[in-house]
Order: sequence, then C-alpha cells, then structure tokens
Amino acid sequence: MHSWRDYHERTKHTPDGLRQASPALDWANMPDLFREYEGVPVLDLPADPPEPGMGGVADGAERLSQLFFYSAANSAAKQTATGRRYALRVNPSSGNLHPTEFHFITGGLANWPDGVYHYRCSAHMAEQRATAIAQPGLQVVLTSVAWREAWKYGDRAYRYCLLDAGHAAEALRLAAQASGCPAEVNAGFNDVAVAEALHLPDDEWPLVQVNVNAPPGGIAWQAIEKPAGTPGQLSRNPLRSEGIEAIHRLTSALSPAPWRWPASPGPLSLGDAMSFGKAARSRRSALDFRQGDETLSPAQLGLLLAVANPGLITLYLYIHRVEGIAPGLYRYDPHAGELTPLRAGDQRVAIAGLSLRQDLAGNACLALSMVADLDTAARTYGDRGYRYAHFEAGAIGQRLYLAATALGLGATGIGGFFDDATHRYLGIAPQQGQVVYHFALGHPVPDHRLTP
Repeated sequence: MHSWRDYHERTKHTPDGLRQASPALDWANMPDLFREYEGVPVLDLPADPPEPGMGGVADGAERLSQLFFYSAANSAAKQTATGRRYALRVNPSSGNLHPTEFHFITGGLANWPDGVYHYRCSAHMAEQRATAIAQPGLQVVLTSVAWREAWKYGDRAYRYCLLDAGHAAEALRLAAQASGCPAEVNAGFNDVAVAEALHLPDDEWPLVQVNVNAPPGGIAWQAIEKPAGTPGQLSRNPLRSEGIEAIHRLTSALSPAPWRWPASPGPLSLGDAMSFGKAARSRRSALDFRQGDETLSPAQLGLLLAVANPGLITLYLYIHRVEGIAPGLYRYDPHAGELTPLRAGDQRVAIAGLSLRQDLAGNACLALSMVADLDTAARTYGDRGYRYAHFEAGAIGQRLYLAATALGLGATGIGGFFDDATHRYLGIAPQQGQVVYHFALGHPVPDHRLTP
C-alpha cells in the first residue's frame, strides 16, 4: 500500500462485493466494548454531575465527571429480542462497537491528584496509571482500538474508527465549551511519542488530543513513573489486519501544514427547546423514521446547516420533506448560505439504494452525502489529511446529532454506502471529491427497547 488512495479504493463498497457471501460473525470472539486497566488505583467520579453551563462544579473531580458524563459515558441500555442487554453511550459509534478510548493527564485541578489516567467508561471512574508533574490543565488523548470495528467490518473499519474519533472529540470539545472551558483539539501530534509516553498496548493508537483549560499545544507533563496497569484482553483471539495497520502507518506521518479542527462558529446553538446537557444525554441513533406528512421547517433546516460549518467537506442534500423546498438533490454553499439544485424530483429510492439499500435514508425528511476533497487534503496535509477529512465528517455528524435532538428530531449516521455509485449520482469525478459519510435526519420511530 503506497498511499491513502490505495486503501480507500480497496475498501469501497460495490453491489457485486455485497452480493458475495460474507463470513458469519464470530460472536464468541467479539471484542469486549469496555477496556479496563487492572492493577492500578481507581478513583470515583461523582455521580450525576451538574449539567454543563448550570454551575455547581465544586472541584476537579466534579469537573472531570461533568466532562466525561456528557461526552463519553453510558447513557442508556437496549434489550434485544433474545433478552441480551447492551449499553448505549453519549457519543455514537459504527455498529455500537466503540473503538475509542479516553486517556487523560491532569495538572492543578482542585482536590484531584496530578497524574495520568484512563477513563473507565463501564463504571464512570478514573484509573490512575501514574502520578505526574504537570502544568495546569487537562489533556485528553483519544485512542482507537481498530479490532473492535474490524471484527465486523473488515478493512473498511479504519474509516469508521476515524469517523468515531471525530464524533468523540467533538462531543468532548462541546461539553467543555458548554461548561465555559476553552478547549483546543489537536490532531497533528507525533503518534509514536504519545503512545510511548502513555505506555499504550499495541492495539491502541492515539488519534486526537483535546486540551481543556490548557496552554496552546496542550499541557506539559512528565510522569513520575511509567504509566502502569494491565490492559484487559478484548477477545480470546484478536486478529490483526495488515491493510488497517498499513493505512494507519501511512497517515501517522506528520503533516507538512497545520490543520484546524472544524469547530462550529461560536457556541453551539441548540435553540431554546433543550439544554446542551439534556441533548447530549438523550442523543440516540434513530432506527428508522416516520413517513407521511411530517416535515422539517425552514428554521429547522437552517439551524442544522448552521451548525454543520463544513471545511474539507461539501454537503449534498437529498431533500424529501422540507417545507417550502421542492424534493430534489442539492449542493450546499456554506459561504453564500444557499442550496444549488442538481436533480429535481423524489430522491427517496435513490439515496436508500446508495446507502446500501437502507430504507431509513429514504424515510427521513432529509439525507446527506458528506463528500471530502481528499486530493486537496493530501496535497496540503500529506497522507495525514485522510484522517482530517474523516475527523471533520464525524465532528459535523456530532453537531447534527445534538441539534436534531434539541429540535425534537432524530438522526442516524450511515458509514456504509456504494462509493462510486454515489459519485456518479452526484455528478462528480473522484478527483473532485470522495464520499466519506452519509447522514439521515427526520422524525424517529420510537424504540421501545430503550431504558435509562
């Protein structure tokens, strides 16, 4: 594998490829969705912390609890027809497989020891892996365990790991912002140096840093001892993918130019209907959408497009039911705030077919193709630009999820689609952009299997 393009072309979905029989999932070898580092002190994070922006944070423990509770923690449970229960989290993940782990370094937090920690999501606790000498601030390192996604999705899984990291980093950045804490996201660091400093296992790769209340570039720190703890084994037989490891090595090369995280302009506006905390905790991926006469209003569409704020990404809209806008395919110009019509007429069958024949993309009021200019990203940022484009798509998706929830709507990110068929339908050549994410928004069908 010589470039991101080789990997991207090899992992595209085609109708012929899907018609070929896929191997059955090895459920006995399914990766554990929660990693714990054993043999280290575990510190409690206060339960039910105050909502971001509502005040009442007394010390460093409550601040940490608040940030993770509204960005990374479990938020609900779902029960399947067979009786199996599994957790849902604040940040979404492809197939609910959650490859992203949260490590963090603290300095100068009131009544909290400076140190190197891992967030134990399963219990909302912090595992102290080392004590440290650190400047004031909080630095969170988001790592990815590709095997969790590859178990189900094969080599295409690396795309989903990048999208999920974009979602998770944006969830944390927005939680910090809502709490009144400045947060800077950095995705251009030295992967090897960070992995060594955190003493990560071979199957965990650092992808993104989020620095909260920290100097530009993150807090300076030095562990007093090597970060300890035995990482839990995720499967009886974890498998490695040469293709995924190759694309990860390629995109680990330092970027020749700085890249700015695609933050929303100013504080994320969710309107007056719902607080940030409630929207973050009640966000779900809709299983399907109600059809009939229910529509989106122009004001709702305007808010959704305003929070998207694309940069490397171009948004193509399949409008099914939006008041005052004829059904059709449109391209969004964020600078002019205008929609350019590309195809007139009903798009429901088309986008459902392009989204691996998933009906929810056609049942929604609105569906999106997020198209990344990967060639320009590569010319500007090197192979690492491949990561940046997917991070941006994930970050946009996270803002759309929260805005939709606050508006009383539902949303679903769709990582599976027929790549080149989508390009042909949009009328773009590969060098003009490559689709990296589909998204659907509308009025969700109630999911009665959910419990708080």
